[in-house]
Amino acid sequence: MNADGRLGIGVIGAGRVGPVLASALAGAGHAVTAVTVGSDPDRVSAMLPDVPQVDAVEVARRSELVIIAVPHEELPELISGLAAVGAWQMGQLVLHTDPGYGVDVFAPARSAGVIPLAVHPAIVFTGTSMDLRRLTGAYAAVTAPGPVLPIAQALAVEMGCEPVVVAEEDRPAYAEAIGTVTTLAAEVVRQSADLLRGIGVGNPGGYLEALAHSSIDSALTAAGRGEEMLAAGFLEDLDEDEREG
Repeated sequence: MNADGRLGIGVIGAGRVGPVLASALAGAGHAVTAVTVGSDPDRVSAMLPDVPQVDAVEVARRSELVIIAVPHEELPELISGLAAVGAWQMGQLVLHTDPGYGVDVFAPARSAGVIPLAVHPAIVFTGTSMDLRRLTGAYAAVTAPGPVLPIAQALAVEMGCEPVVVAEEDRPAYAEAIGTVTTLAAEVVRQSADLLRGIGVGNPGGYLEALAHSSIDSALTAAGRGEEMLAAGFLEDLDEDEREG
């Protein structure tokens, strides 16, 4: 880490998530050192122009902060594989973006002295600059050992997000909540679009856009009211207990 706190950032996983987060952190003043080769090099180059595309071992060698953004089932094997070849470095920050894992998945790398962080921004990524705008004001689930939790929170803020601490043991429930929203929303819109298309409505996606957004906004407002009602009910119960006491 430089004296001013700026980091050299490498990305393992050149899909829709990793390059966007690296670009967001570059906008906060960090330097992107390397990214792994992905299936869409043009999209990666658009997000991270002039950044070398190298293999995962070389990314780890070049970087003070390594962002790992790979599919859920690949994460444990990747971490242990890089540990087996001695790629991790003492004091290196390593951050994954998977909603379902906390930092226990880093066990093979922690023996090498890495600092483990888990940060999941709660948006659906497109892999384009549009995501940089979506990150602003979004929330991010952060999990890290107590002494380095502020580092994970600070990185989430630099990505543009509001950090929310999620305990290690709560990551599976968190992942289920995220998966439920994204899967059901996509399936409901698809089914509705198919029905409209079947009765001859042109551009069913456009037809549903305002309705879908307003429905989701209403549901989110109702969820917020539910929290307020729970809090109000708790306070009423507390007042009643005090009166009875």
